[in-house]
Amino acid sequence: MSPLLELQSVLCANTRATKGKVSAPPMAVSSSPILSLLLVSTHAKLGSSSSPSLSLINFSSRPTNRPSSSSSVVVFSYTESGQGLASKDKKLLLERYGFDADVFLSQPSSKSRRGKDRLKKGREKQDPPEEPKPPRTTHKLLQVLGGRARRKKLLSPKGMDVRPMMEVVKGAAFDILQAAGGCPASLRPGRWLDLYSGTGSVGIEALSRGCSEVHFVEMDPWVVSDVLSPNIKWTGFLDVSVIHTVRVEKFLERAEQFVGNTGPFDYISVTPPYIEVDYGILMGQISKSVLLGKDSFIVVEYPLGTDMLESCGCLVKITDRRFGRTHLAIYGPEWAQKKRRSR
Repeated sequence: MSPLLELQSVLCANTRATKGKVSAPPMAVSSSPILSLLLVSTHAKLGSSSSPSLSLINFSSRPTNRPSSSSSVVVFSYTESGQGLASKDKKLLLERYGFDADVFLSQPSSKSRRGKDRLKKGREKQDPPEEPKPPRTTHKLLQVLGGRARRKKLLSPKGMDVRPMMEVVKGAAFDILQAAGGCPASLRPGRWLDLYSGTGSVGIEALSRGCSEVHFVEMDPWVVSDVLSPNIKWTGFLDVSVIHTVRVEKFLERAEQFVGNTGPFDYISVTPPYIEVDYGILMGQISKSVLLGKDSFIVVEYPLGTDMLESCGCLVKITDRRFGRTHLAIYGPEWAQKKRRSR
């Protein structure tokens, strides 16, 4: 007798043995080589309990080391344990009739596969793929206001990724600095540090008006390569410019690593994105930095509603002006404040 027929006979016997305890469904055996279906009860062989349940075993009617043209046997078994067949019982049953239990027990059921497929499709519907962002582009809306590169157009990004200082604010800042330095026609010669430089508009204006060197600090690589660097090259200040592609906080923490022992800067401009900066922390970090000297000037652009201190380190506030929703504060040495007041 073949293993399949022997298994059928044993299962039929189990069904008769448990008659009266658990009502077993009628047994149906398909003669098709594709599928044989057995509905049996296994109470007599595999444990007992108070409530019947249904367990399912799928396996081939031939050992797994034979060619793939085998039938399938699906065994539904009712037990009173409420848990169905235990794993060890399934393994013993399969091995008894010449089947590879490890292979069959490791295969997921078609029901679980369907459930996973439905879950995957549901997640795909809930989380649609993100659309690729449009490429960033530039336009020429800015210009140099004074000095050697006056009226030269500068690139700036379209949109609000980078928010350059308004030209009216920039013009006022340089007029105040020139007057405080004692030379209304141009800036005192010196080195400029342009923090959050973006387009480089402020630093390039400083070079155009007489500064000897500018260090630009900008963290966005695209802005550096497609906006800042072309602007510096176009205005002719490539030889006196240094670009640091790094976060401002990191630059201030490791100032000597980036600029060496060249001493403090004569000018520092701070034009950050408003909502991403804590001005109290930022100005405190600048006031303690080796980049700041007793004769330095600091230009700070900040939004309406922000409280700025009356001093920054050894420097005092020279002016604080409002342009709509934008404020401009300039800190400098006490001698510059006295000179401006006298004027």
